[in-house]
Amino acid sequence: MKARILVVDDEPEIRRSVRMILEYEGYDVQEASSGPEALALVEREPPDLMFLDIKLGGIDGLETLQKIRQTNETLPVVIISGHGTVSTAVEATKLGAFDFIEKPLASERVLVTIRNALDQTRLVDENRTLKRAVEARHQMIGESVSLRQIWDSIKRAAPTTATVLLLGESGAGKELVARAIHRNSLRSRERFIQVNCAAIPEELIESELFGHEKGSFTGATEKRIGKFEQADRGTIFLDEVGDMSAKTQAKVLRVLQEGEVERLGSAKTIKVDVRVIAATNKDLEAEIERGTFREDLYFRLSVIPIRVPPLRDRREDIPALVRHFVDLFSRENNRRPQRFTPAALEFMQKARWKGNVRELKNTVERLLIMTPGDAIDVDDLRDVVRVETRPAAPAASGDGGAAPLAPGTLREFKESAERKFLVEKLRENAWNISKTAEVIGTPRSNLYKKLEQYAITQESDG
Repeated sequence: MKARILVVDDEPEIRRSVRMILEYEGYDVQEASSGPEALALVEREPPDLMFLDIKLGGIDGLETLQKIRQTNETLPVVIISGHGTVSTAVEATKLGAFDFIEKPLASERVLVTIRNALDQTRLVDENRTLKRAVEARHQMIGESVSLRQIWDSIKRAAPTTATVLLLGESGAGKELVARAIHRNSLRSRERFIQVNCAAIPEELIESELFGHEKGSFTGATEKRIGKFEQADRGTIFLDEVGDMSAKTQAKVLRVLQEGEVERLGSAKTIKVDVRVIAATNKDLEAEIERGTFREDLYFRLSVIPIRVPPLRDRREDIPALVRHFVDLFSRENNRRPQRFTPAALEFMQKARWKGNVRELKNTVERLLIMTPGDAIDVDDLRDVVRVETRPAAPAASGDGGAAPLAPGTLREFKESAERKFLVEKLRENAWNISKTAEVIGTPRSNLYKKLEQYAITQESDG
């Protein structure tokens, strides 16, 4: 599609010469001889670019530009003048002009300016589209009472610089809450840096957070800027903060107290202005009792504690979440949207969702891929979605307890056996994740994924 360019000049010869240049290059050209005429054309159908003479009868070019900017902030406007001065160019720039060109207009100069202006517009549009896509992925969906309470907490916390501690199970949406706080804060134009403290090996996390100098340790072949420096003037989100070592905890505490970091291998301190949001699925007060988490760091982090509810406490949000994930997946994969029948949505509301919203999202995506029809019904869910099991019958042993239910499907049996195996190994190794991963022969990151999948925590085992 040809770009449409509006040429505004009270001299017919200037308009004709510019039209000839532009039409020869394949542009669609409109003309206006005055400011009011140009304003009417912009209001009716905005062009892709405007050339605007500074000397016009009635209202001049700068006044016309000022009026355009009141209703259209993105239209690129190039000011043209027969007797330009530096002060005029500066004034035009302040009012939002893209460029300033003096007459007589050289065709090469005009064409380069057009290409630059249209390229910038395209980049701005692409950036806006990408930003909308990112925001859609990180939307908090639902109207439940518990979610409205979360929004109330976000609105109170966001405008401040206070640290926030997000508490809740894995997959409940703590990252979404952190992003919502940043998006609604005074730092929203700055960077949001996320660090998963559980996924980074202990020997690398200090370098990741605080950076290092070249040669500071074996393998440090170049200088590295840490996450705290990257987040300067913005927000850093420390996910799974309960998994940090005592040494790293001490350094994070220093950042919070002094507002400065020190790269590994350097004695120089660097000032940083960072808003810290932390999250954990652990009971940090219990970790303090065990001596694995610093009490002073806990108090620094939990200035504003927000508990993120599990999905089982907001089941009424499940239909809206399912529809949101369907729409998101369909747009990202350029697929025709499939729909869940009312019976299927009701079935999903009864499911366990131990992995919370994250598990629900992954399940919806799997169903969309594996179901051939346009509609997804209850029969499509039975082998995928785990429904809440019925109350257990009294134990045959007569001890008054409840006998555990036998898994109903092969998949449930496998998962039950794997969960039991992991819990036993964790107990044997005093809940030391690294040691357990080594004993059972799996990467630490994979073990963390399994703990999230089965909602295994030391507290739940207690």
